[in-house]
Amino acid sequence: MHSVEECRILSLFSNTGEANPRGFVWAGDDAAATRLLGLQFQLGLRPEWMLPWNVYPWFTPGEANGKLAPEQVQAGLKPLLALLKLLPRASAIVAHGPEANRLAQMLLKTDNPLIWRRGLKVYKARSLHGRAFAGSKERQTEWLIEMGKSYADAMARAGLQLRRG
Repeated sequence: MHSVEECRILSLFSNTGEANPRGFVWAGDDAAATRLLGLQFQLGLRPEWMLPWNVYPWFTPGEANGKLAPEQVQAGLKPLLALLKLLPRASAIVAHGPEANRLAQMLLKTDNPLIWRRGLKVYKARSLHGRAFAGSKERQTEWLIEMGKSYADAMARAGLQLRRG
């Protein structure tokens, strides 16, 4: 579904809450995944144009996957750089949640030429699940609109067409 060759946008998640029973990276729970898929559909963001990734890209069976320690966020930097090297067309990261934003900012502070050569831009976005998305329907709609603006801008930077209508 996702493509290393076609990926333009990396969706970076702070954590997954619970491990996905299928073993894949996801937005955090079924409601969060539905929000993200709905947003992608509305924008016309095809799955091959984006790739999900976790700040701490490991899950330990039997252990809760809650808030990440600073050491875990730091440990995610090297795998994130390695992943970006595999994504030759990626030019944006949408960082969902505070830990994802912290890792993305660490990435921008590295001296890696890959970052400035691509003009990599980071967009700070709200986490899609849990307490971060607890609020009235109106507030949730506002948050989704803001998130949509980030993805739309990332798509435009990458030369991807937005869905009209």
